[in-house]
Amino acid sequence: MKLFAIKSDSTGEKVLGYLLYYEKPEQFYIELPDDTDEWETPLLLSSFIKRGQRTVNSYWSRVWVQQRIVPPDRQNIGAVLKENGLEKYDEFALLLLAEGRCAQDDCYIESMEEIELPQRILDRFSIRVEEAVPLDDGQMLVFFRNGEARKCNIKKLCSDRRFVPILQSSKLFFAVQIQTDGYGITWGEDLDIDAERLYREGTAVPLSIRDFQSYAAHCVTDTAGACKLLQCSRQNISDLVKRGKLHPLHASAAGALFLLSELRQRLWQ
Repeated sequence: MKLFAIKSDSTGEKVLGYLLYYEKPEQFYIELPDDTDEWETPLLLSSFIKRGQRTVNSYWSRVWVQQRIVPPDRQNIGAVLKENGLEKYDEFALLLLAEGRCAQDDCYIESMEEIELPQRILDRFSIRVEEAVPLDDGQMLVFFRNGEARKCNIKKLCSDRRFVPILQSSKLFFAVQIQTDGYGITWGEDLDIDAERLYREGTAVPLSIRDFQSYAAHCVTDTAGACKLLQCSRQNISDLVKRGKLHPLHASAAGALFLLSELRQRLWQ
């Protein structure tokens, strides 16, 4: 991860935000300090402060970056890249070349180390998402990095109509993903809920990620385990599934996962 302080010529050394760049997924995130005023920050970032949000998601963080670099559709982009020693269009490399500056404001970026981050920002990192388990009726069980778990009503959190298809389809809802470094949960570009909001508005559950892992380790098995317990072949397992006698938690070309409790019931019948 690369880390930068966002500063402004008009505000001196005051840090207006922190830009984080994750190299492998090529994603940006911006963290806004609690003492940053909406009038000090660029318009795009100030809109988050007005809404009470201090974490800018990857979609809008990338938009902020793109406002500060040469666009990929520029007519002479090939010549620009060659002149700057770049073999391909690279948002991060172009951002560094420009030092984060653009014509719209007087902001710029300055490299820094994670140990230089203020404690409040580090506290936010402790409530990033470790795991998210979709439940029935639009609920989500979310485990956080600090060891806590909260049950979140996604229907209430996603009042935006863009989320309607997701909330109306269990298949889409259960396709939820964890954002890079646990910044939140997402269903695609700009369809996400940040970790801080999930933590703030979720209901605390007396359960830890270790409890969840222990449950998975002791209560779930794969196809090979099912064959061993029922003393049958993979073909027999496949036949039971087709006839609706067994209900896999998850199935793929490589195999399936089953609840041990359901397999034991087969032994008792």
